Amino acid sequence: MNFIEKLKQNVEIILPENGLDEKLKEASKENRKLVIKLGFDPTAPDLHLGHAVVLKKLKKFQNLGHEIIILVGSFTARIGDPTGKNKSRKPLNSDEVKHNAETYIKQLSKIIDVNKAKIVYNSDWLDQLSFPEILQILSKVTVAQLMHRNDFNKRFSENSPIAMHELMYPILQGFDSVKIKCDIEMGGTDQLFNCTMGRQLQESYNISPQIIMCMPLLKGIDGKEKMSKSLNNTIGLIDSPNEMFGKTMSIPDKLIPEYIDLVTEFSVQEKSNLLKLLDDGENPMNIKKSIAKNIIAQYHDDDEAKKAEDFFTNQFQNKNFDSKSFISVAISGISLDESSLFLVDLCHKLKNDITRSAIKRLIESGAVHINNAKNIEPYSMICLERGTKIKIGKRNFYELN
Repeated sequence: MNFIEKLKQNVEIILPENGLDEKLKEASKENRKLVIKLGFDPTAPDLHLGHAVVLKKLKKFQNLGHEIIILVGSFTARIGDPTGKNKSRKPLNSDEVKHNAETYIKQLSKIIDVNKAKIVYNSDWLDQLSFPEILQILSKVTVAQLMHRNDFNKRFSENSPIAMHELMYPILQGFDSVKIKCDIEMGGTDQLFNCTMGRQLQESYNISPQIIMCMPLLKGIDGKEKMSKSLNNTIGLIDSPNEMFGKTMSIPDKLIPEYIDLVTEFSVQEKSNLLKLLDDGENPMNIKKSIAKNIIAQYHDDDEAKKAEDFFTNQFQNKNFDSKSFISVAISGISLDESSLFLVDLCHKLKNDITRSAIKRLIESGAVHINNAKNIEPYSMICLERGTKIKIGKRNFYELN
């Protein structure tokens, strides 16, 4: 496999199809490096494996010496990118944008060499535009062109509201490519329309149009929708090794091939061997363990990967209740004036990231144990005594102190 084929590996869309080959020939002829743009709106503070799919491809270009530009949507995040669903995304204020952007950039270093990349902020030029200049940019795009974006078209046909600022968003993102004069814009397949807008605007400004490289969207650990912080289905780049391992083990079996292909650093032969093992009937849990260790080795190290595997085996496969690792919880932090609580209330205080109704269902289904004894009565009284051990669901172990 030559280096161009490696650059194309796992890429879902290249527009135009021969664009990468032509850009590389053009850069070689002009004795220059390609300028490659990856933009993101800092809508949440943490990066996850879904982001890593694109970042790893960007790293391959960086290793070849090309110029990498990370564009922070410090202006566009304050507008609110259309979500691809039936409503607009909530815009962020300046402080939220600044905090999230700083966090993103720190996390980028887990994959790319940030010191060799150029970080730019689109507020540097978009904030400076006068209203006549904005109108001039808008005049280069028709409403019919905007309505080719799938979610706009769908919402229009369903009589769902589309705000004017949403229609402007892809145009402003496209204008970023004009300012940067990039050769390639990268993103997920959900960014195809916005990226093509950049190509169109570059042409209207007599700039050699960028090519577009879209990577597939990694499904989240729920196996249903793309990995997204807002859907709480992510494996974060800064998750602890134990979190990474546990979350990877929770993915549906049907996602194993996708995760082998998109998130691991196995060789081509190693990936092929794992897929063959899966086809031959190997226990999917064993293959997930290999995936989990590979992920942890990338973002932590091999020792942490082994420790996380040992923790998982002891915590979730060892049947000895008392040998588990329990999170210590101070009784004073649960209740200052009660010596006992209903089981449902105690569990909700320990695990408040799910609803009280969901806790009640867990109890009634037999998923809650007190001192290794199953308790299916949500309204049984539990004494708040030091040393009491509580298991909630499969992965949550607490000890009162």
